[in-house]
Order: sequence, then structure tokens, then C-alpha cells
Amino acid sequence: MSSAWLLPEHIADVLPAEARRIEELRRQWLDLARGYGFELVMPPLLEHLESLLSGTGRELNLKTFKLVDQLSGRTLGLRADTTPQAARIDAHLLNREGVTRLCYCGPVLHTRPSGLYSTREQLQFGAEIFGHAGLEAELEVQELALDGLQAAGVPQLTIDLGDARIVRSMLGGALLDAEALTELVAALTAKDGSTVRAMAARCPAETREGLVALLDLYGGDEVLDSASRLLPARGPIQAALADLAWLARHLRQAYPEVQIGFDLSDMSGYAYYSGVRFAIYGGGSADALARGGRYDEIGAVFGRNRPAVGFSVIDLKNLATLVPSGPVRAAVRAPWAEDDALRAAIRALRGRGETVVCILPGHEQETEEFDCDRELTQVDGRWLVRAL
Repeated sequence: MSSAWLLPEHIADVLPAEARRIEELRRQWLDLARGYGFELVMPPLLEHLESLLSGTGRELNLKTFKLVDQLSGRTLGLRADTTPQAARIDAHLLNREGVTRLCYCGPVLHTRPSGLYSTREQLQFGAEIFGHAGLEAELEVQELALDGLQAAGVPQLTIDLGDARIVRSMLGGALLDAEALTELVAALTAKDGSTVRAMAARCPAETREGLVALLDLYGGDEVLDSASRLLPARGPIQAALADLAWLARHLRQAYPEVQIGFDLSDMSGYAYYSGVRFAIYGGGSADALARGGRYDEIGAVFGRNRPAVGFSVIDLKNLATLVPSGPVRAAVRAPWAEDDALRAAIRALRGRGETVVCILPGHEQETEEFDCDRELTQVDGRWLVRAL
């Protein structure tokens, strides 16, 4: 019999020092998004399953916890991603004609961890732009993502760009069922050459050659030149390559310190994205810290198919482990006493934004999370703050 205090696998408490850093990051991201003009929304943690999974593909379905609503008998889901909820809010609750910018920050739950040391309860920050089909929206969310990671102190940032239209265009005439298509896309993302070649053998010659070529199309600017020569000369493919070049040029002007690359076979979220997609790495992590892109079709299932682009920081809890922790907050130490003047002085300090830690009787030698660099002491009958 397990102990009552043990948590489920890949679920963990967040203790004070770590919680402080995570909360600092959360506030930092939300303030930054507000500076860009994004409005904060707070979708519920659970809702009807069909709403959570609309337009997201099989991958999100496998990640989603399901349960039965005791009130209605319908199946509910605990969200594994907040983007579909933001699309629902844009389509049905706000229903604006122009551009809508929404951001959010809250927990998401996954049925399985993404890695050996990953948590199943992530704290996801995300930002979405609805209503603009131009590349300006892609550039804005990429800039917000890079600004946020830089502000958090993540070193050595790299952004990898790709476009779902490339593989979609090549597979347009391929006679592959849904299962085979999923297997092929997964093999492309994993750079599994043997599987890609075996699956591509069932495709027309032009498609087959293009899929095999994709396996080596990752790296710097030379990738776009090689892609224009090696991939089928189809309109969507050429448009995608031109868009990627445009974005890379603007990003280099704004972020000369960020490494910009391309990975045309990375199709993570294939069923999700409809155009440009990106992933950002840094801090020595092998996993992406943020992912995003264009997903115009997601609103169609809510009855309002309009342009949409966004990104999410996959887990602020993980991000907090990759960046240096800031100094603990300076505080004032105060004695505890039944003294009206003392209690008034403490309230006045707290009212001015100071942290005042009252030392409870019998605990004078204990330390806290806060750096008490001053103390409240009585001088000539008055309570004054002096440096320690």
C-alpha cells in the first residue's frame, strides 16, 4: 500500500524557491504580452471533450485525460493544450471582425510525460493572433517569443523555421491512408531515413524524391537554396520558401544574436499547422522551449474559419530550471508584540509595498525565503527601520 503523501508518477509539488521563480516568469511573460497589446483570457481547465479536441488531430487526443461529467453524463477532457480554447473564445464569445490578440497562462495536463524527467502537469504560456493572414502576424508572435525568452535570461537562443505547406503540397497526390500518413510524418520529423524511403516508395516519383530530399534540408540559409532546387516546383512550396526567407531576414535584423535555421522536415503538429511553424531552443536544452506557427483551420470547427497564428512556451516550470534565479526579495524583520504602534508601523510598511516578516515568539533564530536586510526597531518610543 502506497503512502498517502506520495504523488502520481511525473506529478510534483513546487516548493517555495522554485515557485517564486516560476511566478516571476509568469508575471514577466504576461506583462510583456500586454506591452504587445495582447488581452488576457482564462479558459477553464476542463470542458466537453469534442470542443477540446476540435481540429487538433490524433496526437492531442492521446494526451488528454477523459472523465464523465456527473451532472450531464457527457465526456469531459482536462486540457492538454490551451490553443483550441482560445480559438473557441475568439469565435463564439468575442466574435470580433478585426484583429484579436489573446494570451493565457495556466496548467495543462498530459496523460503521459514527453520524456523520462518531464512532468505531466505543465504551466503553459501562450499568445494567439486571430484575424490577420499576412506574415506580419507570424513575425509578431516570433518576436514576442524571442523577447520573452531573452527577458527570462535564456542564453544561446536558436529559432528553427519550417512550413507545413511543403509536406502537405508534396503529399497532396499521394495515396496514403491516415495511419500511413501519420507514420510518414513522424518519420520525417525524427529524420528516420529508412522508414521515409519505405513509405515514399508508395508515392509518385516526384513526391518520393522530394520526401527523401527533405531529410537533409535542415541547417542555415543554404537550406532554402537547396529546397528550391530539390523539391517539386509547386506553388505552395515556392510560396512557403519565400515566406521563410522573408521572416529570416526580418528576424536577423532585430535579433543578430539569435541563431536562425531551417528544418523543413520537422512536422511536429502536422495536423495542427497550416503554414509557417517554428521552434525555439536555448539554455542547453535539447527540447524546444517554445513552439508555434499558423493554424488557420482551427476556427472552422467552431463555425468561424479565420486566420490564426500563435505560439506557446511549453512549460514555465521547466524554463525556470534553465535560467539563473534572481536575488531573493529584500525584507524588513520585525518583532512580534502586542504594541499598537508596532502593528501600525508594520501595516504602513506593507502598504508601501515592503515585505515585513514578523518573527513569531520562539522562532527568532530561524531563516526564511526572504533576505531580511533591515529590521524594525524601537528608538525613543518610535518604531524605525534600520539596516542590519
